[in-house]
Amino acid sequence: MRNSEYSIIMNFRNINRVIHRDLGYLCVGGMLIYAISGVLLNHIHDFNSNYRIVQANYQLPAEVTADALTPSGVQAVLDFIGESRSADAVFQPGPDMLHIFIEGSVVEVDLVRGAVIYERVAERPILKGMNDLHLNHAGKLWTWMADIYAVALGLLAITGLFVLTGRQGIKGRGAWLMGIGVVIPVVLALIFL
Repeated sequence: MRNSEYSIIMNFRNINRVIHRDLGYLCVGGMLIYAISGVLLNHIHDFNSNYRIVQANYQLPAEVTADALTPSGVQAVLDFIGESRSADAVFQPGPDMLHIFIEGSVVEVDLVRGAVIYERVAERPILKGMNDLHLNHAGKLWTWMADIYAVALGLLAITGLFVLTGRQGIKGRGAWLMGIGVVIPVVLALIFL
């Protein structure tokens, strides 16, 4: 091999290594977000990573409990537990139980004991944010960012093929690993699609 050919190959390897390294650093945040949210979204039936149920228990004073079946009594119950919104609906499933429905919340009042169970849906802001990015719910700007990110990941994959040379690289062990990495999703796609 002549010096000029060797110089071109070495220059290519150096440029490839720099691109791979710098793209890796740029993409690490996105990779972690996509990895974490991907696992969470795959198991959404086991664990709701967007929302959680928050429950609080209260004991109503006798005067509030006694008046709970009237509209003003319902509002007094809500005021007592610190809920500023008005009731969307009220339901009495039995003579000693009252359910007050507010968007995303349920207030169960035991009319005999004055016990209140207040359940509401609360957002998990960080996890929901990651899921929203993963599912592209963030809007047009994020669509462009996700497209750029996808191209960067493609370049990261391609440059990664040429980081190592010889038996450790694309001509040896790397070829086998790359083949496995391509065959597995293709076979799974053929089986499940």
